[in-house]
Amino acid sequence: MAEVATSPTSEQLLVVIDPVARRTDNESVRIAKDVLSGGAGTKVCLPEGPEEFARALARRGSRRPVVVGDDRALIRAVSLLHRHRELAGCALSVVPVGDVMSLARSLGVPTGTVAAARAVLDGVERRMDLMVDDSDGVVLGALRIPPLSPFPAAEDPEDASGRPWLRTCQSLVRTLVPAGRPSRLTAGPEPGPSRLRVEVDGETLVDLNQPVEAVSVSPTASGTASVEIRPASVGAEASPLLAQGRTVTVSGAHFRYRADTAVSGPVRTRTWRVREGAWGLTVPAAVS
Repeated sequence: MAEVATSPTSEQLLVVIDPVARRTDNESVRIAKDVLSGGAGTKVCLPEGPEEFARALARRGSRRPVVVGDDRALIRAVSLLHRHRELAGCALSVVPVGDVMSLARSLGVPTGTVAAARAVLDGVERRMDLMVDDSDGVVLGALRIPPLSPFPAAEDPEDASGRPWLRTCQSLVRTLVPAGRPSRLTAGPEPGPSRLRVEVDGETLVDLNQPVEAVSVSPTASGTASVEIRPASVGAEASPLLAQGRTVTVSGAHFRYRADTAVSGPVRTRTWRVREGAWGLTVPAAVS
Protein backbone atom coordinates (compact mmCIF):
# COMPACT_ATOMS: atom_id res chain seq x y z
CA MET A 1 0.00 0.00 0.00
CA ALA A 2 1.89 3.04 -1.27
CA GLU A 3 2.03 6.20 0.76
CA VAL A 4 3.29 9.58 -0.44
CA ALA A 5 3.90 12.61 1.74
CA THR A 6 1.85 15.68 0.85
CA SER A 7 3.36 19.15 0.68
CA PRO A 8 1.16 22.14 1.61
CA THR A 9 3.77 24.55 0.26
CA SER A 10 3.78 23.06 -3.26
CA GLU A 11 0.11 22.02 -3.62
CA GLN A 12 -2.97 24.11 -4.15
CA LEU A 13 -6.20 22.90 -2.61
CA LEU A 14 -9.79 22.91 -3.81
CA VAL A 15 -12.01 22.73 -0.72
CA VAL A 16 -15.52 21.57 -1.65
CA ILE A 17 -17.94 22.01 1.24
CA ASP A 18 -20.98 19.76 0.97
CA PRO A 19 -24.28 21.61 1.50
CA VAL A 20 -25.51 18.96 3.97
CA ALA A 21 -22.44 19.64 6.15
CA ARG A 22 -23.23 23.37 6.17
CA ARG A 23 -26.78 22.69 7.30
CA THR A 24 -25.78 20.02 9.84
CA ASP A 25 -22.79 21.60 11.59
CA ASN A 26 -21.86 25.02 10.28
CA GLU A 27 -19.48 25.64 13.19
CA SER A 28 -17.32 22.64 12.26
CA VAL A 29 -17.38 23.81 8.65
CA ARG A 30 -16.12 27.23 9.75
CA ILE A 31 -13.29 25.64 11.76
CA ALA A 32 -12.28 23.48 8.81
CA LYS A 33 -12.21 26.51 6.50
CA ASP A 34 -10.04 28.44 8.97
CA VAL A 35 -7.46 25.64 9.22
CA LEU A 36 -7.38 24.83 5.51
CA SER A 37 -7.27 28.44 4.39
CA GLY A 38 -4.01 28.95 6.25
CA GLY A 39 -2.05 27.70 3.24
CA ALA A 40 -1.51 29.73 0.09
CA GLY A 41 -3.57 28.94 -2.97
CA THR A 42 -6.60 27.42 -1.24
CA LYS A 43 -9.87 27.82 -3.13
CA VAL A 44 -13.17 27.20 -1.33
CA CYS A 45 -16.33 26.11 -3.19
CA LEU A 46 -19.84 26.09 -1.71
CA PRO A 47 -21.97 23.99 -4.06
CA GLU A 48 -25.72 24.08 -3.52
CA GLY A 49 -26.40 20.57 -4.79
CA PRO A 50 -24.99 17.42 -6.43
CA GLU A 51 -24.64 19.02 -9.89
CA GLU A 52 -22.60 21.94 -8.59
CA PHE A 53 -20.59 19.53 -6.45
CA ALA A 54 -19.73 17.53 -9.59
CA ARG A 55 -18.84 20.66 -11.58
CA ALA A 56 -16.51 21.89 -8.85
CA LEU A 57 -14.58 18.61 -8.89
CA ALA A 58 -14.48 18.51 -12.69
CA ARG A 59 -13.02 22.03 -12.87
CA ARG A 60 -10.41 21.59 -10.14
CA GLY A 61 -7.48 21.66 -12.58
CA SER A 62 -4.26 20.74 -10.77
CA ARG A 63 -5.67 21.46 -7.32
CA ARG A 64 -5.92 18.64 -4.79
CA PRO A 65 -9.59 18.11 -3.89
CA VAL A 66 -10.64 18.30 -0.25
CA VAL A 67 -14.21 17.31 0.65
CA VAL A 68 -15.75 18.75 3.80
CA GLY A 69 -18.74 16.53 4.52
CA ASP A 70 -19.90 13.14 5.75
CA ASP A 71 -19.42 9.62 4.35
CA ARG A 72 -21.98 10.24 1.61
CA ALA A 73 -20.04 13.25 0.32
CA LEU A 74 -16.83 11.20 0.32
CA ILE A 75 -18.48 8.38 -1.63
CA ARG A 76 -19.95 10.88 -4.10
CA ALA A 77 -16.51 12.38 -4.73
CA VAL A 78 -14.86 8.99 -5.28
CA SER A 79 -17.72 7.91 -7.56
CA LEU A 80 -17.37 11.05 -9.69
CA LEU A 81 -13.60 10.74 -9.99
CA HIS A 82 -13.98 7.05 -10.87
CA ARG A 83 -16.61 7.81 -13.50
CA HIS A 84 -14.20 10.24 -15.20
CA ARG A 85 -11.30 7.79 -14.76
CA GLU A 86 -9.34 10.32 -12.70
CA LEU A 87 -8.76 8.35 -9.50
CA ALA A 88 -5.31 7.09 -10.45
CA GLY A 89 -3.76 10.55 -10.59
CA CYS A 90 -5.74 12.18 -7.78
CA ALA A 91 -5.20 12.12 -4.02
CA LEU A 92 -8.46 12.87 -2.26
CA SER A 93 -8.78 14.39 1.21
CA VAL A 94 -11.78 14.59 3.51
CA VAL A 95 -12.69 16.50 6.65
CA PRO A 96 -15.63 14.56 8.15
CA VAL A 97 -18.54 16.81 9.11
CA GLY A 98 -22.05 15.48 9.62
CA ASP A 99 -23.97 12.63 11.17
CA VAL A 100 -22.52 9.71 9.17
CA MET A 101 -18.76 9.35 9.63
CA SER A 102 -18.13 5.67 10.38
CA LEU A 103 -16.68 4.99 6.92
CA ALA A 104 -14.17 7.85 7.14
CA ARG A 105 -13.15 6.64 10.60
CA SER A 106 -12.65 3.08 9.37
CA LEU A 107 -10.39 4.39 6.58
CA GLY A 108 -8.09 6.10 9.08
CA VAL A 109 -9.36 9.68 8.86
CA PRO A 110 -9.74 11.54 12.19
CA THR A 111 -13.32 12.53 12.95
CA GLY A 112 -12.22 15.60 14.92
CA THR A 113 -12.44 18.66 12.67
CA VAL A 114 -9.08 20.21 13.56
CA ALA A 115 -7.19 16.90 13.46
CA ALA A 116 -8.74 15.99 10.08
CA ALA A 117 -7.95 19.41 8.61
CA ARG A 118 -4.36 19.21 9.85
CA ALA A 119 -4.06 15.75 8.26
CA VAL A 120 -5.08 17.31 4.92
CA LEU A 121 -2.10 19.65 5.17
CA ASP A 122 0.49 17.42 6.86
CA GLY A 123 -0.63 13.85 6.18
CA VAL A 124 0.34 11.18 3.66
CA GLU A 125 -1.50 9.72 0.70
CA ARG A 126 -2.54 6.12 1.26
CA ARG A 127 -3.47 4.09 -1.81
CA MET A 128 -6.51 1.92 -1.14
CA ASP A 129 -8.33 -0.88 -2.89
CA LEU A 130 -11.70 -0.23 -4.47
CA MET A 131 -14.52 -2.59 -5.37
CA VAL A 132 -16.26 -1.74 -8.66
CA ASP A 133 -19.44 -3.47 -9.76
CA ASP A 134 -20.73 -4.27 -13.25
CA SER A 135 -22.86 -1.10 -13.27
CA ASP A 136 -19.73 1.02 -12.54
CA GLY A 137 -20.74 1.59 -8.92
CA VAL A 138 -18.00 1.77 -6.30
CA VAL A 139 -17.63 0.38 -2.78
CA LEU A 140 -15.06 1.96 -0.47
CA GLY A 141 -15.71 0.02 2.72
CA ALA A 142 -18.08 -2.92 2.70
CA LEU A 143 -21.28 -4.24 1.22
CA ARG A 144 -23.88 -6.44 2.84
CA ILE A 145 -26.82 -8.45 1.58
CA PRO A 146 -29.33 -8.84 4.43
CA PRO A 147 -32.18 -11.37 4.71
CA LEU A 148 -35.36 -10.76 2.70
CA SER A 149 -37.28 -7.81 4.09
CA PRO A 150 -41.01 -7.57 4.82
CA PHE A 151 -40.98 -3.85 3.95
CA PRO A 152 -42.07 -2.35 0.61
CA ALA A 153 -39.40 -2.05 -2.07
CA ALA A 154 -38.86 1.66 -1.38
CA GLU A 155 -38.09 0.98 2.26
CA ASP A 156 -34.60 0.39 3.58
CA PRO A 157 -34.87 -2.35 6.24
CA GLU A 158 -32.29 -0.67 8.47
CA ASP A 159 -34.11 2.67 8.26
CA ALA A 160 -37.50 1.10 8.91
CA SER A 161 -36.22 -0.74 11.96
CA GLY A 162 -35.45 2.64 13.50
CA ARG A 163 -39.01 3.88 12.92
CA PRO A 164 -41.41 1.94 15.14
CA TRP A 165 -44.31 4.08 13.94
CA LEU A 166 -44.07 2.31 10.56
CA ARG A 167 -44.62 -1.07 12.20
CA THR A 168 -47.54 0.41 14.16
CA CYS A 169 -49.16 1.74 10.97
CA GLN A 170 -48.72 -1.60 9.24
CA SER A 171 -50.38 -3.40 12.15
CA LEU A 172 -53.24 -0.88 12.18
CA VAL A 173 -53.89 -1.30 8.46
CA ARG A 174 -53.99 -5.07 8.86
CA THR A 175 -56.68 -4.78 11.55
CA LEU A 176 -58.78 -2.45 9.34
CA VAL A 177 -58.63 -4.59 6.19
CA PRO A 178 -61.58 -7.04 6.08
CA ALA A 179 -60.72 -10.70 6.39
CA GLY A 180 -59.87 -12.30 3.07
CA ARG A 181 -59.00 -9.02 1.37
CA PRO A 182 -55.27 -8.64 0.59
CA SER A 183 -53.42 -5.65 1.97
CA ARG A 184 -50.84 -3.85 -0.17
CA LEU A 185 -48.57 -3.61 2.86
CA THR A 186 -48.43 -7.38 3.17
CA ALA A 187 -47.59 -7.95 -0.50
CA GLY A 188 -44.08 -8.97 -1.43
CA PRO A 189 -41.63 -11.58 -0.20
CA GLU A 190 -41.92 -13.03 3.24
CA PRO A 191 -39.09 -12.06 5.58
CA GLY A 192 -36.43 -14.67 6.03
CA PRO A 193 -33.29 -16.19 4.54
CA SER A 194 -32.31 -15.56 0.93
CA ARG A 195 -31.47 -18.15 -1.70
CA LEU A 196 -28.42 -16.89 -3.54
CA ARG A 197 -25.53 -18.25 -5.54
CA VAL A 198 -22.23 -16.68 -4.45
CA GLU A 199 -19.17 -17.22 -6.62
CA VAL A 200 -15.64 -16.12 -5.72
CA ASP A 201 -13.16 -16.08 -8.61
CA GLY A 202 -15.49 -18.39 -10.54
CA GLU A 203 -15.81 -20.97 -7.75
CA THR A 204 -19.26 -21.45 -6.19
CA LEU A 205 -19.12 -20.87 -2.45
CA VAL A 206 -22.83 -21.35 -1.81
CA ASP A 207 -25.64 -22.29 -4.21
CA LEU A 208 -29.38 -21.69 -4.43
CA ASN A 209 -30.22 -24.82 -2.47
CA GLN A 210 -28.60 -23.38 0.68
CA PRO A 211 -30.56 -20.51 2.30
CA VAL A 212 -28.34 -17.78 3.73
CA GLU A 213 -28.95 -15.23 6.47
CA ALA A 214 -26.48 -12.63 5.20
CA VAL A 215 -23.57 -12.06 2.85
CA SER A 216 -20.85 -9.47 3.50
CA VAL A 217 -17.97 -8.45 1.23
CA SER A 218 -15.17 -5.99 1.96
CA PRO A 219 -11.83 -5.13 0.35
CA THR A 220 -8.66 -6.26 2.11
CA ALA A 221 -5.20 -4.70 2.02
CA SER A 222 -3.92 -7.38 -0.35
CA GLY A 223 -5.84 -6.69 -3.54
CA THR A 224 -8.64 -9.14 -2.76
CA ALA A 225 -12.10 -9.06 -1.25
CA SER A 226 -12.98 -10.87 1.97
CA VAL A 227 -16.30 -12.74 1.71
CA GLU A 228 -18.34 -14.02 4.63
CA ILE A 229 -21.57 -15.98 4.19
CA ARG A 230 -23.79 -16.88 7.13
CA PRO A 231 -25.90 -19.92 6.21
CA ALA A 232 -29.40 -20.21 7.62
CA SER A 233 -29.51 -22.78 10.38
CA VAL A 234 -32.05 -24.79 12.33
CA GLY A 235 -31.06 -25.37 15.92
CA ALA A 236 -27.29 -24.97 16.33
CA GLU A 237 -25.80 -21.95 14.60
CA ALA A 238 -24.05 -22.82 11.34
CA SER A 239 -20.43 -21.79 10.90
CA PRO A 240 -19.86 -18.93 8.45
CA LEU A 241 -18.33 -19.68 5.06
CA LEU A 242 -15.20 -17.60 4.40
CA ALA A 243 -13.27 -16.90 1.20
CA GLN A 244 -11.06 -14.33 -0.48
CA GLY A 245 -10.84 -13.43 -4.15
CA ARG A 246 -10.63 -10.66 -6.70
CA THR A 247 -14.09 -11.18 -8.23
CA VAL A 248 -17.37 -11.83 -6.39
CA THR A 249 -20.64 -12.59 -8.18
CA VAL A 250 -24.00 -12.87 -6.40
CA SER A 251 -27.11 -14.07 -8.25
CA GLY A 252 -30.52 -15.52 -7.54
CA ALA A 253 -33.93 -14.10 -6.69
CA HIS A 254 -34.20 -10.32 -6.68
CA PHE A 255 -32.12 -8.99 -3.79
CA ARG A 256 -31.13 -5.65 -2.35
CA TYR A 257 -27.70 -4.79 -0.96
CA ARG A 258 -26.16 -2.05 1.15
CA ALA A 259 -22.89 -0.70 -0.25
CA ASP A 260 -21.25 1.69 2.23
CA THR A 261 -24.14 4.05 3.09
CA ALA A 262 -26.50 3.40 0.15
CA VAL A 263 -29.06 0.66 -0.47
CA SER A 264 -29.31 -0.56 -4.08
CA GLY A 265 -31.48 -3.00 -5.99
CA PRO A 266 -33.42 -5.11 -6.35
CA VAL A 267 -31.20 -6.93 -8.85
CA ARG A 268 -30.95 -10.54 -9.99
CA THR A 269 -27.17 -10.59 -10.34
CA ARG A 270 -24.23 -8.32 -9.54
CA THR A 271 -20.49 -8.76 -9.88
CA TRP A 272 -17.86 -6.83 -7.91
CA ARG A 273 -14.18 -6.70 -8.88
CA VAL A 274 -11.35 -5.48 -6.68
CA ARG A 275 -9.05 -2.84 -8.13
CA GLU A 276 -5.87 -2.79 -6.11
CA GLY A 277 -4.60 0.63 -5.02
CA ALA A 278 -7.22 2.30 -7.22
CA TRP A 279 -7.67 5.45 -5.16
CA GLY A 280 -5.70 7.61 -2.77
CA LEU A 281 -6.83 9.16 0.52
CA THR A 282 -4.86 11.52 2.73
CA VAL A 283 -4.49 10.23 6.29
CA PRO A 284 -2.33 11.33 9.25
CA ALA A 285 1.27 10.22 9.00
CA ALA A 286 0.92 8.44 12.36
CA VAL A 287 -1.76 6.15 10.86
CA SER A 288 0.67 4.86 8.24
